[in-house]
Amino acid sequence: MTGVRQLLLIGCGNMGGAMLAGWLASGVDPARFAVLDPMLEKTPDGVALYRTAEEAAAAGSHDAVMLGFKPQQLGDLADGLQGLTGDDVTVYSLLAGLTIAQLQSAFPGAGAHVRVMPNLASRIGKSPIILLESGLDAVARDDTFALFDALGTAVWLDDESKFDLVTALAGSGPGFVYRFIDALAGAACELGLERAQAEALALAMVDGASSLAAVETASPGQLADRVASPGGMTREGMNVLDANGALHDLLVKTLKATAERGAALSAGNT
Repeated sequence: MTGVRQLLLIGCGNMGGAMLAGWLASGVDPARFAVLDPMLEKTPDGVALYRTAEEAAAAGSHDAVMLGFKPQQLGDLADGLQGLTGDDVTVYSLLAGLTIAQLQSAFPGAGAHVRVMPNLASRIGKSPIILLESGLDAVARDDTFALFDALGTAVWLDDESKFDLVTALAGSGPGFVYRFIDALAGAACELGLERAQAEALALAMVDGASSLAAVETASPGQLADRVASPGGMTREGMNVLDANGALHDLLVKTLKATAERGAALSAGNT
C-alpha cells in the first residue's frame, strides 16, 4: 500500500472482501485497513469495523476510501459520506457503470476520483484491475497503481468510453468462464460421467490450460490449433464450436449485453 496511509472500505461484500483478503494475504498490515459496513458480522483480525459514517469520521485516520456498495445506492448514501471524502482523500470506486463525472458530482470535495474494476481473483492475487483516474498527481498515480497491482495485474485505461467494455471482459468475464466450466462438466455428465468426476476434470483442465496460456508466447488461438491436430478428436469438437462463427457471435452478444448494462447503470436505469 505504498503511499496510502489507511484505506477505508465503505461496504465490504463479495468484491470488497476478496480485495481485502488479497491485500492481507500479500502481507499488508491489517491496521492499514478499516471497514464501514452496518451489516458485516466481523472483519479480519486487526481491521477496524465501523457501523456508521460518524464513527468512521471520528477515527479520522484514512486518506482513501473505496466505495463497495451497489451502484443504485449512491444517491441515498452520498450525502452521509461527505465527511469521509475531504480534499485530502482519494475516492476509489467499484461501482459498475458510474462515471468519473458522476463520482465528482457525488463527492465534489474529494481530492481525486478513481474508477476501479477488479474481479474475485483479487483474493488470490490474480485479478486484472482496470484503473481510470481524475485528480491524481504523478506520485499518487504511481501509489494507486502499486496498491491495486498487488492484487494481480493493474492496467490504466485513458479512454472512459471503453470502461464498460473492459469491465464486461475482465470484471464480468470470470462469471462467463465459470458458466462454461459448469456447462462443460454438465455436458460430460449427460454423456455418461459422474458429476463429481466431470467437475474435477473440467476444473483441472481449465486451470492447466489458462496457466499455460499465461506463460506461453503463442496466442490462445495458436495454442488451440496446437491441440487440434488435423483429423483428430479435438479438431472435430472445435469444428462444432467454430461452425458459422457461432461461438464468436455468442460472445460478442454476451459482452455487448454486459457493457450495455453498465451504460444503463450510468444513466440511472435500474
